[in-house]
Amino acid sequence: MKKQLMSGNQAIALGAWEAGARVGTGYPGTPSTEILENLTTYPDVYTEWSVNEKVALEVGVGSSLTGAKTLVTMKHVGLNVAADPLYTSAYIGVKGGLVIVTADDPALHSSQNEQDNRNVAYAAKLPALEPSDSEEARLFTRRAFEISEEFDTPVLLRSTTRISHSMSVVNPDPAGRPETETPVFERNIKKFVMIPAYARTRHVDLEERLVRLREFAEGFELNRVEPGSKKLGIITSGISYSYAKEAYPDASFLKLGMIHPLPEALIRKFAETVEHLVVVEELDPFFELRIRAMGLEVEGKNLFPLTGELSPDGVARPLEAAGFPSSKSGLEPLDPSKTPLPPRPPQLCPGCPHHFVFQTLRDLGVTVTGDIGCYTLGALPPYLSMDTCVDMGASISVSQGIEIAEDGKSGRKTAAVIGDSTFAHSGLTGLVNAVYNKRHTLNIVLDNGTTAMTGMQPNPLSGERINGEEAFALDYQKLGEGLGIESENIKVVDAYKPDDIKTAVEGLLASERVSLLVVKGTCVILKKRRIKQRRKS
Repeated sequence: MKKQLMSGNQAIALGAWEAGARVGTGYPGTPSTEILENLTTYPDVYTEWSVNEKVALEVGVGSSLTGAKTLVTMKHVGLNVAADPLYTSAYIGVKGGLVIVTADDPALHSSQNEQDNRNVAYAAKLPALEPSDSEEARLFTRRAFEISEEFDTPVLLRSTTRISHSMSVVNPDPAGRPETETPVFERNIKKFVMIPAYARTRHVDLEERLVRLREFAEGFELNRVEPGSKKLGIITSGISYSYAKEAYPDASFLKLGMIHPLPEALIRKFAETVEHLVVVEELDPFFELRIRAMGLEVEGKNLFPLTGELSPDGVARPLEAAGFPSSKSGLEPLDPSKTPLPPRPPQLCPGCPHHFVFQTLRDLGVTVTGDIGCYTLGALPPYLSMDTCVDMGASISVSQGIEIAEDGKSGRKTAAVIGDSTFAHSGLTGLVNAVYNKRHTLNIVLDNGTTAMTGMQPNPLSGERINGEEAFALDYQKLGEGLGIESENIKVVDAYKPDDIKTAVEGLLASERVSLLVVKGTCVILKKRRIKQRRKS
């Protein structure tokens, strides 16, 4: 394979394939989605969209314990869903390499928060790598698999939106992919079964592993010093390195490829060679706090913001104000009034099947608990018909809390709105809770036949798998009855029949029992794609 222009996500997939990955699991979420979609195109790799990130990681742990190299992908908030198996997998370790991608989203381009998952690596006591461009994404993924097997540990690979979606030159390995042994699960009860007696021993092993990883980090080739002017030394990683390098090409740099554990001796040695030490990092002062704890004087968040993304200008301006002219000297002050185009708020697509549901809920004055998906735009004009949005699956649970606390005294009815993919992801348990605790909330599933927000991925309700293979689609009627909802309180209506929607909503809101309303209508974008595909065929 020759040099190629690839996004970071494409390069991670290539790196996993070159490393010999046999299994790839994940749940779609911007900015991570395209990793697994690209891995699917390579031979000799099994891939699946799992029902959620927790399941994806648990499947990944299982395949790793047979000896299969495994890649698990998710966005930053997805790692919260997978936290339970993540922390325990650090105790268990691996047999085949296990690499977990966390794609963080500074500036919240498509997320409900902008958490910094470097903190998760520290808390879970896992090694973590962070690439700065697409070629590093390929190389770091390969290296992550090697570290995983060498140190018997899962490895976090942290990307961010700009790395995931920006394109740069990649040099594929002409050797391609190594031959791998056929995976076979072999019993190892004291290593794989985390009852307290065995977990205590594995925790000791984990702490000893961290000591060895700290020693390894000192000589790790992906941590590198780039000598330059002694007046300014910059410690950085990931996309922040690219920004800082563009703004200060002549400065001295310590570029950290391994972001946990940190190479403390290397940091001290670098600090001795420069007059002024600065940490350039997005979001939390992850490096800065640890470097300060080492007793070193360093500047960081006194210059740069705790929120949002950086940029070359965003690095240069604070440092110029501190007396360090950059290659971008002479920049004009930012002037929002010079923005060439007015901002255009996002909105539901014309012809969206969700339109009549939100219109109906607005007109009826219903309190609406919302969820994560493109339908979250129901909170904006012209609908203004969503009152809460917390996390995946929370709509069904939050509506119960409101109902319990109000106890019918407000006079308003409450409805939960959730998409089909999110319902499968984490809405089912909330619905079980509603039935078990005898609530009488209305739960509305907006089924548009796909996972639209992240790019039209299939899900357990769409009847298709990641590779296009036909799959069983859950039957809402049987599912609801199986959970304990009475059959007359389960309705399935056409998204483009507003009168039917209104009748169903009004009738189910009047019920004193848990209700399930499914509003089905194919996403208009997916519909257009299918028409184009039929024309081509």
